[in-house]
Parts: sequence; structure tokens; C-alpha cells
Amino acid sequence: MTPQRKSLAKRLVGTNTLWIALVLLLLIAVFGALRPDAVLTVFTLQTTLVETSVLLVLAVGMTFVIITSGIDLSVGSVLVFSGVTSAMTMNSLNGGDATNAGWGVVVVGLLVALASGAAWGLLNGLLIAKAKIPPLIVTLGSFGAALGAGQLISNGSNVSGVPNVLSNNLGTGTTFGVPNLVILAAVVTALGALLLGTTRFGRHTYAIGSNEEAARRVGIGVTRHLMAVYLLAGVLAGLAGFMAMAYFRVASVTGHDTDNLNAIAGVVLGGTSLFGGAGSIVGTIFGVFIPAVLRKGFVIVGVNVYWQPIAVAIVLVAAVWFDQSRRKARDRS
Repeated sequence: MTPQRKSLAKRLVGTNTLWIALVLLLLIAVFGALRPDAVLTVFTLQTTLVETSVLLVLAVGMTFVIITSGIDLSVGSVLVFSGVTSAMTMNSLNGGDATNAGWGVVVVGLLVALASGAAWGLLNGLLIAKAKIPPLIVTLGSFGAALGAGQLISNGSNVSGVPNVLSNNLGTGTTFGVPNLVILAAVVTALGALLLGTTRFGRHTYAIGSNEEAARRVGIGVTRHLMAVYLLAGVLAGLAGFMAMAYFRVASVTGHDTDNLNAIAGVVLGGTSLFGGAGSIVGTIFGVFIPAVLRKGFVIVGVNVYWQPIAVAIVLVAAVWFDQSRRKARDRS
């Protein structure tokens, strides 16, 4: 083997993304061997993809945040708030019940969801980048505030009246056999990967996460960039809220309590470092699907579903340990 090939092989073996991909393939292989009739089917693939679509959109925004060495605990609550404001707006535009509303009302609802997410993301960014309050504290506060605001304006109840045209097309509709919800999530993920991997915005995101002070000294507008990153996470949380509303046919104020933690776990499992400066959208894809495959596989093979968070916790701790080991080895070299 030539030195160049040895170097390439060494780099591939040392990447978190490769190892996480192998873990995901191993899980699929194990569950597939146990129940090939139920696991290795088109139906199981489709349902797993649909159930993971909303979380994947949240995780794309979270990837940018964590690469900057930040954290956003508010995305699940922003998802709830955005869904509630969107549903209530569509209902008000259609006489109190938007079930039979057309695409014009749906477009307004989408814009409201995105604007609602953007507002919370911008607030987070301002407090973190301008006021210099730690991201953990800021987003923990907005986690409670956004959820409380959503429950306040909806009187603590789920908001029904979601347009049929939205639910039937985006929520459960397909294009050439592929669920439209999955297509939308794939488009968002691809755009996120391009933004992170091929643009100046992506390079600045990595630079800030690696060394914020050094990034500032070379002329990167750190304050402005951090605000943009949290704004992006908020917008994607708003879009996720709209997608969840379309799928479940209701804007729910419950059932999203752990979405923020699931998104963070997926990003970290995918190889994005909690210390900042390293990560990828491709890795996040693999990381998000590990809990999804575990949950689906446990249900199919008849294992108590409560083992799923324990298994995810083990893999998550192992991923963080692996990241720390690589950092220590790199610092010593």
C-alpha cells in the first residue's frame, strides 16, 4: 500500500462519521437477522424515514449550533410554539376552522411558523452573542418561555383544524412512492450540508467553534455570525413545527418534551464535537437514525421499548468518549 493510501485509510478509520455509520449498519443487520420479514421491508423503511424527518430538520440546525461550541435547548419548545401560532393563524383566516382551507391559507401558515421560529432564534442569538449570556442559560430560559407561550395562547390544548390539503399532501402524501415529508427533510438536509461544507458561512462556523477569539482576530464577525446560527436553528425549528402539524393533523402542545435532547443526541452521535469546531451534516444523518432504528427494532423484535433510551445513552457516552480520546491524542502529537 502506498503512503498516500495508508494516510487516507488512517484518516477514514479515525473519523467519527465512519464509525457511527458502521454502528448504524450493524444495528440494521442485527435486527434484520432477527426479523427479516418485518425489518427489511419497504414499509418499515418508509415509516422510519417519516418518523425521523422532523427530528432530522431540528438536528440540522443543532449541528451548526454545536459546531460553534454552543447549545440550544429550546428547539422542541419553539417547534410547539410555531405549530400553535401557525394553526391558530390558519384557523382565524378561515372562519375558525381551516380544515377546508386552500393553499393560500397554508402558505400564510408556513410563513407564520417560520417567523415564529425565527423570532425565538433571533432572541437567543441576541442574548448569547450580544449580552454574552451562556447558551445553556439562554436556551434553557427560552425552552420554558416558548413552551409556556404556546400553552398560554392555546389555553393548554392542542389546536385542530389543520387544512386537509396540507395533511393530505405534505403530511401523508407521496411522490413516486417517497413520502413528501421525507423529501422536504432531505432537501433541508442537503442545503444544510452545502451551507456547512462549501460556503464561507460554514467555514466561519467551524472557525468560531475551534477558537472564537482567534476567529475574531482574523476579521470574522463573531457576534453577527452567532446570531445568524441561532436564527437558522430557530427557523428550522419553526419548519419542523409546521411539518409535525401536517403529519399529526394537529398542533400539539405535548409530545415534544424530549425533542431537544433527541436532536442534541443525534448530532453528538453523528460525530459533532460538544467542544466545537468539528462535525458534519452527513454524520448527523447517521446519528439521528441510530435512536430511530433502535426504537423501531426493539418494537419489532419484542424487546421492552424502555431499553431504547438505555441503549442510546451507552452509544452516546461512547461517542463522546471517542471524541475526547481523539482530541487528547491530537493534542499530544
